Amino acid sequence: MAALDAFVPRAGRRYSEHRNFDYGPDDRTNISMLSPYLRHRMITEQEVIARVLAQHRFGDAEKFIQEVCWRTYWKGWLEMRPSVWTGYQTDIATLPRSAGYDAACAGRTGIDCFDAWTVELKQTGYLHNHARMWFASLWIFTLGLPWQLGADFFFHHLLDGDPASNTLSWRWVAGLQTAGKTYLAQADNIFKFTNGRFDPTAFAHSAGPPSEGPVAALPIKAAPPLPTGAVGLLLTEEDLNPESLDLGGMHITTVAALPAVANRAAAVTRFTTAALREALLRNAALLPTPAVMLDTADCDSLIAWAQTHQLKVIVTAYAPVGPASDRLAILAPALALADIILVPIRRAWDSAAWPHASKGFFAFKDKIPGLIGV
Repeated sequence: MAALDAFVPRAGRRYSEHRNFDYGPDDRTNISMLSPYLRHRMITEQEVIARVLAQHRFGDAEKFIQEVCWRTYWKGWLEMRPSVWTGYQTDIATLPRSAGYDAACAGRTGIDCFDAWTVELKQTGYLHNHARMWFASLWIFTLGLPWQLGADFFFHHLLDGDPASNTLSWRWVAGLQTAGKTYLAQADNIFKFTNGRFDPTAFAHSAGPPSEGPVAALPIKAAPPLPTGAVGLLLTEEDLNPESLDLGGMHITTVAALPAVANRAAAVTRFTTAALREALLRNAALLPTPAVMLDTADCDSLIAWAQTHQLKVIVTAYAPVGPASDRLAILAPALALADIILVPIRRAWDSAAWPHASKGFFAFKDKIPGLIGV
């Protein structure tokens, strides 16, 4: 909330004019730095946009609002194409790690900007969006490394590592999101938008064609009906703002949280775990029973919690395609065998926006004014 308060006055024309500059980790005053909180929905897209529009005209803040809505678009795009996530996970598990991959991950490629961004990413858990694009282009086209391993490297280290935004942004650079269009980093662009910090020379000047055909979009499934009566609330790292969920006629009697997704950098795990605990404490203050961080994400610990509190229904904020969704897909059948129903609650924002992500972002962009009511 403090970060949001500090940024809102700068969300208008100033943001639009300066957002593409990467001045380095010691000067981020030209961007919001809200992405780690939006990624876990500690603050929501609607909340951020409403706060911005309270101080700026839509035309002045449109570029920032579009950037917030890119997250929503990516979520909807992947929700309609879950096979892209499944294939990406398979590739991560099977692709070989070469000496070139090891050098890239260690920041020992000899490309000064790339190596500096590698160090920055590991030390801070963040890279400017422009730097992420340059990094991915160099990874894929200059170093000749699989985009999937680069996306996984980012997801491992980014505090805002988002299954949809991260994976699909890497696919976009590789030329798989927009047919026939790759993103090739240019030396003059890097020099200009790093304010002269980097002046690279040794990188690829051409990009090969993508090797994947179009992926058909599936329709967004209807949201399940909301239960009524006493229920337990299960938090995942996908949505840590349960206070703003539409709970209808439900009465929350107890709260638990699944632990952070494993196999990420220690700093990412600490940040995500702290966010989970903070959400638990916020909501536990309203309940008569203690809130619980489950020791593991396995079925036994979740069933034990539910049975301790005599739960027949557990609700959780809808988890879009990604690791949390994969976890819940395993847990739900096991809970059902114990006569416990797991019900996802999907936000009205997602239900309204995701169906518009069937094509490219420019088609989605035209829907933004209607989504935010301007």
